[in-house]
Amino acid sequence: MKKIAFAGTDGRTLLCALVISTAKSDIYPEAFQGVVIRGTPAMPKFVEMMNWPVEFIYTDSNSMQDYASAIIQNLKDGRIDYIIPMPEALLFEGLVDEVEAAGFGNSILGLSKAGAFIEGDKIKCKQLCREAGIPVASSWTEVDAKNFEDTLNACLNFIHDFGGAVLKFPYSAGGKGARIILNSWEIREVYDTLLKDYKDSYKKMFGSKEKWPLLIESLMSGVEISFTMLVDRFGNFRILPTVMDYPERFEGPASKNNPITGGVGAISPHPMETRQLIEMAGEVIAKPLIEKMKERKILRPCILYPGCFVSLDGFKQPTKIRVSEINIRPGEPEAQPLARRLRNFGALLKATFEGNLHEVEAEVRTDQLAICTALVTGPGGPDGQKGYPWSCTKGEMLEFDLKYLKRKGIQIIPSAMTYLETENTFKSDGTRVAFLNANATVKEGEKRGEVGDRLRKKLLAAFDNGKIRVIPRENSEGNRLDLRRDIGRHYLKADKIFASS
Repeated sequence: MKKIAFAGTDGRTLLCALVISTAKSDIYPEAFQGVVIRGTPAMPKFVEMMNWPVEFIYTDSNSMQDYASAIIQNLKDGRIDYIIPMPEALLFEGLVDEVEAAGFGNSILGLSKAGAFIEGDKIKCKQLCREAGIPVASSWTEVDAKNFEDTLNACLNFIHDFGGAVLKFPYSAGGKGARIILNSWEIREVYDTLLKDYKDSYKKMFGSKEKWPLLIESLMSGVEISFTMLVDRFGNFRILPTVMDYPERFEGPASKNNPITGGVGAISPHPMETRQLIEMAGEVIAKPLIEKMKERKILRPCILYPGCFVSLDGFKQPTKIRVSEINIRPGEPEAQPLARRLRNFGALLKATFEGNLHEVEAEVRTDQLAICTALVTGPGGPDGQKGYPWSCTKGEMLEFDLKYLKRKGIQIIPSAMTYLETENTFKSDGTRVAFLNANATVKEGEKRGEVGDRLRKKLLAAFDNGKIRVIPRENSEGNRLDLRRDIGRHYLKADKIFASS
């Protein structure tokens, strides 16, 4: 039995390991064992309590060097066969290079430091896309973030020509570095906020005298869709089921009071997914990108995750795809509903490592919808914390009704929580405390909108009825957790938009 390990400290790490261990394929009979490297403090106890077939390997710290040491030793000992790093920071810091240097390059998925710029430097990624002929924003420019006059002029031009501008801190920002400007009145405030948020990062990277690169793009319209692509060392690729992400903290457009976060929910498939869309993504993005990576000698087995804007016609068919940015690891929480719809995730990953991905089709539960909702730390606490993604109260007791959740077909994936052995208690560690996952089958005669809304309401009912709570210090009957209430509603919206087609 091949053991596939996922390294990281978030919910997707455990969920993927669990799917590897439990998913049953109708075509590929080989069994796999899922392993988590490090995880979060609550995961081992939670897995034991749930009797999930997932193994754990521990590291001395969250540093890249300690991950590398643990991975290399366990590969030597035969405790794992393959390793997939989930956090992009591990790739930026050279985890793949360390494992390759130890002689295990064929056992790790991901790009080396030489290729990690694809996500780690958005300006260099734009240049790569331009060389490869991959469509991006109609116009973009690089300015010195310290120079407001140049920023102002670029924004005013983009607002006039394209209806808006997007400021982007061009380096790793956990999905939070993009700021949208829709009119002239917002320019100064958005600029000041971005500079405040990333001033320390700029100083650390460039000091005070060097240029601080800032990417400014023309606003793109259309439907936001990301594509998860497995790529083997020969350039064979598979595009996995699409997922719709909910990156804004609250329902509605992004703004200073509704920031882009690390993601608070996801549904799969994307309501606008079609076979033609997947084919177009392969032709317009995957093939030219992989060819350019070969040319630059940075191609190796990896996961690519381009975030795109898609234009559609009145029959829900794609007319154009433009790339906003390209990530080099699975999305969080997008990887969770995606993995839950795959019957042969292990076989696909094994083929990615072994270089025969063209021989293994993705076996997708095409009749199912999957939903993932993040339970985040809400406002309140001893210092009046604003809640996720701002300041968060930590160390409060977590309570959940596992019998109810199991009966309703709802899966909990622990994330930012810890476990105290002495108290036999799970406690919140702030931010995205846990995720709720559920799948549903669309039966004959049903519309996806109806089924998606049932899924949404099922998760909301569990939350509203207190079946999972973080108990506030000041109110033992309350619930510190919060969630977005519209995740999954877009199937209904899509059904209404395209009802006549």
